[in-house]
This record gives sequence, structure tokens and C-alpha cells, in this order.
Amino acid sequence: MIIKKTEAASPPFLTPASCLLPPASCLLRRCLTLLLALLCTVSFSACSLSPLETEAAQGPKLVSGILSDPKTFNYALSQESPNVFVLTSEGLITENPITGKKEPALAQSWTISQDKLKIEFTLREGLKWSDGEPLTVDDVIFTYNDIYLNEAIPTDARDILRVGQSRKLPTVRQLDRRRVEFTVPEPFAPFLDSVGLPILPAHSLREFVENKDAEGKPQFLSIWGVDTPPEQIVVNGPYQIESYLTNQRIIFRRNPYYWRQDEQGNQQPYIERIIWQIVESQDTSLLQFRSGGLDYIGVSPEYFSLLKRQEEQGNFQINNGGPAYGTTFISFNLNQGSRNGKPLVNPIKSRWFNTVEFRQAVAYGIDRYTMINNTFRGLGELQNSPISIQSPYYLTPEDGLPVYEYNPDKARELLLSAGFQYNPQEQLLDAEGNPVRFVLITNAGNKTREAMAAQIKRDLGKIGIQVDLNPIAFGTLVDKLSNTLDWECHLLGFTGGNEPHNGSNVWSVEGGLHSFNQKPQAGQPAITGRKVADWEQEISDLYITAAQELDEEKRKELYGETQRLTQEYLPMIYLVNPLSLAAVRDRLQGVEYSALGGVTWNIHELRIED
Repeated sequence: MIIKKTEAASPPFLTPASCLLPPASCLLRRCLTLLLALLCTVSFSACSLSPLETEAAQGPKLVSGILSDPKTFNYALSQESPNVFVLTSEGLITENPITGKKEPALAQSWTISQDKLKIEFTLREGLKWSDGEPLTVDDVIFTYNDIYLNEAIPTDARDILRVGQSRKLPTVRQLDRRRVEFTVPEPFAPFLDSVGLPILPAHSLREFVENKDAEGKPQFLSIWGVDTPPEQIVVNGPYQIESYLTNQRIIFRRNPYYWRQDEQGNQQPYIERIIWQIVESQDTSLLQFRSGGLDYIGVSPEYFSLLKRQEEQGNFQINNGGPAYGTTFISFNLNQGSRNGKPLVNPIKSRWFNTVEFRQAVAYGIDRYTMINNTFRGLGELQNSPISIQSPYYLTPEDGLPVYEYNPDKARELLLSAGFQYNPQEQLLDAEGNPVRFVLITNAGNKTREAMAAQIKRDLGKIGIQVDLNPIAFGTLVDKLSNTLDWECHLLGFTGGNEPHNGSNVWSVEGGLHSFNQKPQAGQPAITGRKVADWEQEISDLYITAAQELDEEKRKELYGETQRLTQEYLPMIYLVNPLSLAAVRDRLQGVEYSALGGVTWNIHELRIED
């Protein structure tokens, strides 16, 4: 799975690793906790019901919601979750979120060579795209060689495909009309996990990869944006985009050429249409779910007790998938570079942020137990690692993972040891007498994150730090983190999964989601003076070494060391891991809910029974 940014802290319809990300699962179709997968709550506006009563909306339909508009319909350029690709795209293989096993998708089978350097896939017979054109090995070759492995295209997918210290990429070649072979230059433990990326249509996109715009860049970089007419977007997943109205809704309809059939030979999926309503408020989603307008929502902690009492009369059931995959954290902008002669971060604040004692003091200064009890109503647990606790590579505190229990006295002690000081009003000042004050951004409309941010402001105020909260639109937040790099501190989330390597786009110093010290992406203005810390490079190198290691116990040790380093140096200060909860109408049959897969991971099997 490719880790992706999530707009919600506690996903409602979770996207499986097989959908959010690339590995044998497809993340993440792993950001930013991401997730898997993963949304916080879905919403639906009553005023938008009537337009749905059209011929296009007749037949079985599933209605849910998202908090913001999609950013792109081009998978290779997507960094966010939720995204449409969970419904529209498939790869060669996928991951079953219940069993954790790799399963066939577009490929009916695969074999791994004895030396572990080659994987041979055999495509299913008769595959087609949503426009009826054949889906062949040529599409697989095009997708990898011309898009994912093409250095001219800035895609996060490439981060998880790089092998070894050399950062070499796999080679992909056709064996015959149905067989394709992937080869890596050296042993690569997550090899199979790295080849589940969605396959894209060569007949629709090749010309845009080959042709350049006025600036000499591939036209592909501007193709399939959200302004593209839906009929021009060719897909291979269970659904295709039928229509999209900005700030209103996305409607998906069944792909008539989707490959899956049930045991009786019936075409899947069974549900004719899926509707994602786009609204700005979790409160609205709750009201519309209670009134019957939504088929499922993610259950945030503040709504759990209310909804639990109404399960029987409301004809729905709350599903509990256990601790959510993914992470929620605050992070400081550690980039010390300049763009166009102007520092990305105020040099005074940059010195604070790049002082490890400052970051550790902030970690000690946040009362996460109170956050669990108040914001999460007890429906969560402390989070201390970038690796999901369900992963076999998770390092427990008992085995040496550093943790930061709430300790404001320890926080003050660290700050004073680092040269900070307090004035008579108990305000924190740096060594030059500058008041310590920064702006914390998070995505507006996400009540859980806004409540977490408000508590962080209060908690840090108790150790003399002034925090200015600035909730902003999710799209604006992503632009700041990915493009302008104009931010000081953010509260965000990444999707998650079982395989740590799928987070290499976060931890590689060259990674597309290395957001705390982001290098400029392709086509962006250059940055001068960017510095990479020794610990930062060590984590990046350890991810490479762990991917080369085939011995599972040694891999665990290596990933354990990455977790010790991330917790010591705190490029991200992890907060709370909520329970993965979703309320699902009884009319939606076939749901097999899990924290990794959510409600709709097996969308092809779900039915609506009124």
C-alpha cells in the first residue's frame, strides 16, 4: 500500500490496503493514517436528495459521503484518501483484509522464482476495460514502464518500488500475450507487496505520456483531473464514474465489463450505483444517517453512545474492527531550506522545531489520556509508532519502544535544558527572548481533529507555549504540505497497513510524503539549503536495509530500530489510535467489516435488500 494523507482521524468507509495502496493490495489504492484505507465520517445533505430521484439514480444504490471533493481522477498523481480509486481501479493482486493473504485480481495466478528475484503473473482470459477494449499484458507493461517507473512522472508509487541502496527499479517484460515478468536486481522482501498497483489503460493514456506540453513535461501530468468528463475516464474496477458535481456528489455506476462473477455466473457487483455525497460537516452526516439518508457512516466517539442506543429502532448495527489502522499525529516543519531567496520557515521558529528537546517537550506536554477520555470517549488507545499495532513488525513499549507519558514537569525541564526560559508570566521564551508561538493547522470540518487540536492548544499553554489554531480546507492543507511547503505545524493522519515498506514514501528522505522535510516535487521551484539530519538519513537507510532482508526475525529487528529512532527524534508526535467503528444499515448485506478493509472492501459481493 502507498501511504496516503487522510482527511479524517477515524475512517468511516475504510479502504483496504488492496485499494488505497500498491502492494499485493493495490495503498494507499497506505496520506497522509492513509490510510488504509480511511475516512473519519461520511455525510449527506437533505437538500441534495431530490436531484437523485432521476433515471440515473434508479435501481439498487448505496449512499455514503465524504468531507471534501476529490483532488484528481489520475491514480498515479493521487496522494490523498479518500479517493475514487477504491471503486474504479484494480491491480494484478490484492490483499484480503480479513485474512491478510494475497489474492488474485487481474492476474489469476503468479509464481516466484527460487532465487526470489522474479515474479511471473498470468492474466485472466478475456479482461476488458470499462469502454469494452481488451485489457492485456501491454497495459501492464505500459502502466509500470511508462508511468510508475517513469522518472518524468512524480508518483509516490515509485518510492515503494525502489530496491536497495542503489534505489534501482524493477524491470518489467512481456513473456507472451497473458504472462508478464517482474525482476528485481537483488533480494527484495516486500516484492509481492509492491506489485499490486492499479493497472492503467494504455489505449487511453499512452499519447499523453509520450506527448509534451509547452514546458516539456508529459501531458499526462494534467490529464484526468477532476474537470475531465467522466465518460473519458477508462477504468478496470467494479465501478466507473458516472457524474461529478463539485461540492455536491460523485455518482458511480457498475462497470459492465468488470471481470468478477459469482459461482452462479452472475455479473458482479450487484449494486447498480454508489453515491458519495460531499458535505462539510460530520454533524450533517449524523443527522442524515439517523434520518435514513445514508447507508453507513464511520462512528466518531462523540456519537457512539447515541447511535448505540438507536441500533434496533434505526435498523442498523455498529461494527467494531478494533484499533484503526493508520496514524494520527502532529508534525513540525523541519525543512531549513529557502525558495526564491525566502526561508520556508521563519528561521527563529525553525531553530525551535529542529531542536529535539523541543519536540520531546511537546510530546510530554500533551495529555493523551485526557484526549482518549474526552475526545474519544474512551474508545481509543495511545499511539506510539508509525507502524500499525496489528502489524507483525510493530515494536511494543515492553520491547523497547520509547513512549511519552504526560509529564509537564519533564517537558519544562527539557525546554530549560535546551536554552529556553520563562518570563514572570510563565510564558516560554527562546534564548534570544522571542515568545514561543506557532500556528497549528488541521482540516476544517473534522470535529475529532478540531477537538484534538483544541486540547493540544490548552495542554501546551500549560507549559508556556502559545498555539494558534487554524482549521483549513483539506485541499488547502494538502497543497501547503505538498506544494507551497508554507506551514509550521499540522495535525493530520496517514493510512496504514501490515507491511512497513509501504510507508517508505514517508520515511525515505527523497519520498513524496516525507512531509516534515519535504524536497520539491517535479515541476516545483527549487529549494536551496535543505538539510537532512543524521537520524533522518538513518531511518531512510534502515527502510532500505529491511526491504533487502529476507529473514523475518531480522526484518523485525530492523523495523524495530526505525521505530526507536522515530520515537526518539519525533519528526511526528503520535497521539491516539481510535477504534475503527462504522454504523451499517441492515439493508446492506454481505458486509465483512475490518479495521483494514472497512465496510466496502468486498463491494462486489454486497447487496441492497429493502
